[in-house]
Amino acid sequence: MNARPVVGVLALQGAFAAHAERLATLDVDVIEVRRPVHLEGIDGIVLPGGESTAMSNLLKSSGLVDDLGFRLRHGLPAFGTCAGMILLAEEILDGRDDQISLGVLPIAVRRNGYGRQIDSFECDLTLADRSESFHAVFIRAPKIDRLESDVEILATHDDVPVLVRRGATMASSFHPELTDDSRIHEIFLDIVEHHLSNIHTR
Repeated sequence: MNARPVVGVLALQGAFAAHAERLATLDVDVIEVRRPVHLEGIDGIVLPGGESTAMSNLLKSSGLVDDLGFRLRHGLPAFGTCAGMILLAEEILDGRDDQISLGVLPIAVRRNGYGRQIDSFECDLTLADRSESFHAVFIRAPKIDRLESDVEILATHDDVPVLVRRGATMASSFHPELTDDSRIHEIFLDIVEHHLSNIHTR
C-alpha cells in the first residue's frame, strides 16, 4: 500500500497544471496522465476543464478511452471539472456526434449552459455540510439539465446543481483549482481514501 495516495490528472489539454499544483499541496503524489501506461497505479483521477471536444479527440488519439473508461466503470474515483464534467456525463445534450462520453455519471449536461466566455462569472456557493461558503469560478460552464435520483447534490447555484457526486465519481460545473480554497479537492481526496480503505479491508 502506498504511503500517500497517487492521483492522476488528465494532462491532454486544459487546466491540468493548476489541478496538479493544488493536489501537490495536499499530501498526495500526482501523475500527469497522457498515455494508458500512466493509469497504472493511480488511486484516482482528475479530469480538468478545457475544451470538451478537443479533449474528446485527444482521448481517442492517445489511446486512453477504453482503458480509462474500464477503470472508471470498475470504481476508480474520478473528479471532473467543467469540461471534465461533460466527459463523465451519461448524456451530452448539445454535443457533437463524434464527442466522447465516458458515461459514468448519470447526469445530462449542456455545454456552455451558462453562456460563452463573456458570460463567465464568480459567485459564493454553500457546500453541503460545510459552514463557510466557497468562492466558485464559472468559465463557459456546463449546466446540468437533469440527474438521476441517486446522484448527491453537494452545491447549487440558482437552484441548479453545480457540484454532484455518485459513488466514487464527483463533478463540478466550476473551476475549484482557480481559487486558493482546497476544500473541493479535499472532498475528492476523502473519496479516494474511502475507496482505498474499502479495497484493503476486503
